[in-house]
Amino acid sequence: MSLIQQLPSGPLDIIGDIHGEYDALCNLMRHLAYDADGRHKQGRTLVFVGDFCDRGPDSPAVLALLERLVKKGRAVAVLGNHEMNLLRGSAKDGAGWFFDERAVRDEPKYAPFKRLDAAKKADTLNFLASLPVALEREDLRVVHAAWIAEHIEEIRHLALGSVMENDRRLDADTRQLAQEFAAQMQAELAAHSPGLENPDHLPPFMHAHAAYDVLMQMHNPLRVLTSGVESKWHEAFYSGGKWRFVGREQWWNEYTDQLPVVVGHYWRRFNAFDRAHVGKGGEDLFENTSPLAWHGVAGNVFCVDFSVGGRWSARKNKDFPESDCKLAALQWPERSLCFDDGQVMQTVSFKAATPAP
Repeated sequence: MSLIQQLPSGPLDIIGDIHGEYDALCNLMRHLAYDADGRHKQGRTLVFVGDFCDRGPDSPAVLALLERLVKKGRAVAVLGNHEMNLLRGSAKDGAGWFFDERAVRDEPKYAPFKRLDAAKKADTLNFLASLPVALEREDLRVVHAAWIAEHIEEIRHLALGSVMENDRRLDADTRQLAQEFAAQMQAELAAHSPGLENPDHLPPFMHAHAAYDVLMQMHNPLRVLTSGVESKWHEAFYSGGKWRFVGREQWWNEYTDQLPVVVGHYWRRFNAFDRAHVGKGGEDLFENTSPLAWHGVAGNVFCVDFSVGGRWSARKNKDFPESDCKLAALQWPERSLCFDDGQVMQTVSFKAATPAP
């Protein structure tokens, strides 16, 4: 069995990034007419596109529900970059619910949030390590961040359950290549004492850091598929709790395959808001794209992440409505969107695909 698995047959409800918003998930499932055990009277199946955890108030409850649904065969799910960070032991911004070393640092920004019982950590990691990276069938593809054919083929032969051993192998190979940047990176950090997590201290553009980050991102296919295509940026920007020197690219403008792809990861929204409120810097990849529109050069890619991961900020800011941050499901084959408040809307400008022979 491969890290690229088959999507179930029949109609699907593809749920975007959840980021620990357990109440939103329960509300969305109710509006989609699933019971608490993930059963649907019309035989529909839940599909989760990754980023189940971090930032929100109850990541443990979200993961417990997903694990129960997946193990009962009522849902399928793919890994996102936030799950990959957990598996790598990378204690990043917003993961204080899991990592002790982040809990205190995350309190001012994200509290209150429920922490995972230490006794459950190993089982949680084992569940995540059992998940695939992408799902496909004759009419549809699902991946968290980017469907890049060459990288899909690189991991297609890798066994389901082997994601971490292969990620370690690929990262080790990449780090060996990246050694040439080590001394320059140390010098760049030494020249900027506030470090890279302080939003109030803009660092000079760190070229060695940029070259290192691009290599680490693009040389490992597992990173590309779960966190996207990135390139050296023109200026430093603060995003995700640190200053960055590489930015995300609109890979869908190079995607010419006929089969539609559904992703999460990229934070769409209906109403404009200051992305700095939710820790997002860099360019807005959907600035000129309708939130209901399929996108990409072939018009057959759809991002179903509607920024529910920003609700932590809305709860702390009276001028930032929580309703601007939604959890959505793309219903397939209807191509409609259902939101956690019960609203249903039709997507637009879809170009019908011809199933592969």
